[in-house]
Amino acid sequence: MTVDAQSTDRYKAVMTDKVRSWPFMMIYLLPAAVFLGAYWGGINTLTALIWAFVWIPIMDFLFGLDTKNPEREIEKDLTDSLSFRMVTWGCVPALYATLIFGAWMVTNGTMSVWESIGLTISVGITGGVMGINVAHELIHRDVKAERLLGRMMLWTVNYTHWAIEHVYGHHAQVATPNDPATAKRGETFYAFWPRTVKGTWLSAWHLEKRRLGRMKKPVWSHHNQILRGVGMQILVAAGLTAAFGPWALAFFIGQSIVAFSLLEVVNYLEHYGLERRQLDNGKYEQVTPIHSWNAANRITNLFLFHLQRHSDHHANAGRRYQVLRHFEHSPQLPTGYAGMVLLALVPPLWFKVMNPKVDHYRNLVESGEVQRIAEQETAA
Repeated sequence: MTVDAQSTDRYKAVMTDKVRSWPFMMIYLLPAAVFLGAYWGGINTLTALIWAFVWIPIMDFLFGLDTKNPEREIEKDLTDSLSFRMVTWGCVPALYATLIFGAWMVTNGTMSVWESIGLTISVGITGGVMGINVAHELIHRDVKAERLLGRMMLWTVNYTHWAIEHVYGHHAQVATPNDPATAKRGETFYAFWPRTVKGTWLSAWHLEKRRLGRMKKPVWSHHNQILRGVGMQILVAAGLTAAFGPWALAFFIGQSIVAFSLLEVVNYLEHYGLERRQLDNGKYEQVTPIHSWNAANRITNLFLFHLQRHSDHHANAGRRYQVLRHFEHSPQLPTGYAGMVLLALVPPLWFKVMNPKVDHYRNLVESGEVQRIAEQETAA
């Protein structure tokens, strides 16, 4: 094959995958659901919730699994592709528009108390899925402007400190007793939630204090990223309150709790019961694809920017969402994240489904079967 022919084939392959960036725009259906739900009123104010936890699982069932990985020869082109980035960048103004619209609707006197609660939940779902999940993609990037966009999204859900803990704490300590975001086998979500919310704050503060110490900067100063983040969160809250009154503050706090609770239930299921082996020197083995639960459900992966390919994200945190890979040897969830979130809310059912899977996977690891499959994947 000539160089020109190779270049043409490569161009076609990259363009095909640029077209594939379009389905990721289904994330914008969430803010659309908030606007339409508010317009229709009544139970429709929960449209975003219904979309995320009813229609997405149904479509997962209808459209099946996606285990295809990007071709290695075009990974760099896909990584550099502007179209995939623009999908995430556009989420920032969409999220702020949704937040402002929600605050206006619950305070303008046109909605009942129950409609206001429904809309608050829907805005919170949008903040958790569009806000925190897209922020997660952006705070891992090496481009400063993208990291700022990620933090701007976290301002809307009162969780800016998570950007520090997740990148520098969770990714280093995942699947160990030191990680507040790793759920233990037999731990309910309701026990995990207060432990992780508190632990995330404490870990973020410890990490930032240590960073400032290395820089010889005072903790209580403008150099502290957590304090700056809290300051911006207060500004967002103050702006909404000034524009729409005190009930807007209640709305802002309420939707924030929904949003970061959704994050934490996802954290709960992503590493439930998985453990890294402690070495003789007291350290833990390197993070590998066996330390995160995954799901190959096609629609949820589009909806969540391949978050369900979580093993590759932890093993290679610098990879952008469009080039994350599916690994057969990674532990697999029985359904997509939406279904697993609902299951996690019912501990007896969760334990009945997941504890045997945790034990079975541990046995596969100890027997060497997982290593054998991993070697076959690498060879292929």
